[in-house]
Formats: sequence, C-alpha cells, structure tokens
Amino acid sequence: MTTEQMKKNYRAGYLGLIGQPNAGKSSLLNFLISEKVSIVTNKPQTTRRRVMGLHSTDGGQIVFVDAPGLIKSTSGLNSFLQKEAEEVIQSSDALVAVLSIDESDAVRNEEIIELVTRSKKPWIGVITKTDISDKGHRVLILKDMIELKGAKALQISNTNADDTERQALLLEMMRILPQADQPLFDTELYTTESMRNLAEEIIREKCFEILNFEIPYQLAVQTRKFDEEAKPCPKLFIDILVARDSHKPIVVGKSGANIKKIGEESRKEIQKMMGVDKVYLELNVVVKDNWYENKTTMKELKYVTKSE
Repeated sequence: MTTEQMKKNYRAGYLGLIGQPNAGKSSLLNFLISEKVSIVTNKPQTTRRRVMGLHSTDGGQIVFVDAPGLIKSTSGLNSFLQKEAEEVIQSSDALVAVLSIDESDAVRNEEIIELVTRSKKPWIGVITKTDISDKGHRVLILKDMIELKGAKALQISNTNADDTERQALLLEMMRILPQADQPLFDTELYTTESMRNLAEEIIREKCFEILNFEIPYQLAVQTRKFDEEAKPCPKLFIDILVARDSHKPIVVGKSGANIKKIGEESRKEIQKMMGVDKVYLELNVVVKDNWYENKTTMKELKYVTKSE
C-alpha cells in the first residue's frame, strides 16, 4: 500500500466504552492498549470519570474513552457519574457496548444495546467474562441480541485473552471510526492522563481493594503537592477524603495498619508507573462532611462534566 493510499484509509476518532457497572470496561481498555490507565477492582462503580487510552498504528488512532457504568441518579456523585457516561455517548464518534455474561439481570444488558442503538452511531458489541464456564450459554444469547440490531458481536475472556484476540478486536474497532487526515493525539502517548491523575487513581484503587463495607464509595483522593523533580526522589503528598468522622479510623486501621498497607501497595505501583526506583508518598486522611454532595468540593475533585 502506498503512502497516499494509507493516508486515504487513515481512521481516527473517539470510541466510547459503554456498559453497566462492573461489566469489564476498564479491564478491556487496559488489555487493548497493553498499559494500565484505568483502575480495576471487583467492586462496581469503580470508574468515576472518563479516562482516555490511545492505540496508534500507521493506519489510524483509536482514542478509547472509558465511561463510568450507567446508573440512574439525580443528585451528588451518582448524578455526576450518570452525566459523565451520557456525555461520553454524545461526544464519541463510535461506541462499544460492553456486555458481561455475569450480569445478574439480563434486562440491564438489553438497556445498553438499546442505548447504543438509539445513539445512531456506529457500534459493536463486546461480550466479556466469557471464561465463566457455568454461564457460557449466555454468550450466544448476547451475540444474537447484538446481531439483531445489525452490529458485529465479538467476545473476550478476561483471564485467557491473548494478543491474537487483542489484534482482532482492535481491527474491528478501527473499522467503525471515521476517516481522518491525521491522529488526534501524539502517537507516542498511550493516555492523555497526567502522572498526578494516574497516581491518585492508583491510591483510590488500593483503597477499594483494602477497605471493606461501603467506605470506598464515600472516599476520594486529592493531591496536595506533586513534585516530580524533587531530589533524591519524587515527593507526593496526597489526601484521602472521607465523608464522616466515623470513617477515618476505618481507613487508618488498627495501629495504622490499613493506611500503611494502602501506602505500601500504592507506592510500588506508582514507582512502576513513573519509571523510578523510589517515590516518597505521604498519605493523610481528611474528613470533609458529605463531600459528594458539596458542589465546591466536587469541582475541586474534577467531578464535574464538561458541560457544567
């Protein structure tokens, strides 16, 4: 293929990943770009704001947009999550309906298929968690539902997927993007997220993994100081915000056990992400009463949609 033909066939655009909470959108994104940009836990509603990952080739650039899982709410943090997901649908050039065979209510997968169909945008369906053997029969059901709407149905195992599957998915996703003259972002990047944002998300992920009950849902992470140039190593001073006084001792843990573990596990991953041998990380637990209902605090945490 000549350079002129490649330019003519070049494709680039925003591809929104749309699905119910815990459908596997973030795991899918990380797999497709072979880097960790979106945090993953076994708890639903982990993703709070859109996260972008980039896949670039000579033939095009896919700007993946990982949206929060779809929920229905009219106030506070949950309202933001809903609006954020809706804006991703509106602003994307094409969509991926991410449908888990592990979804407890089949109607919820049907809602996603109807939603992307109504958008009138090009879309494909990706069926996730196909390695759950006792629910394998649901793959064919979902495949039929997707194809009845005129879209292509693909599938992926979350634990056994290989690069052949990855390349096949990427090829189909590239095909539904619009033609373009050039990439939308620097082709050397794999995400538009800053180191600061990625570090905050890593800490929030560790909070989800280590803390029990509902604490992680009423918890946020905010940077006080992020000094990448500090010597002898980068220095990060980060607050973990909780919504009630009673939550603070739970996050800290007995004799500081929880906060110590969160710090240790976060530090390891942040060092790897930043490509350095050592990072100084200071975590502080701060109480901000019902922060998720406070518009000022929500804005400080960037939990506001682009239209607000």
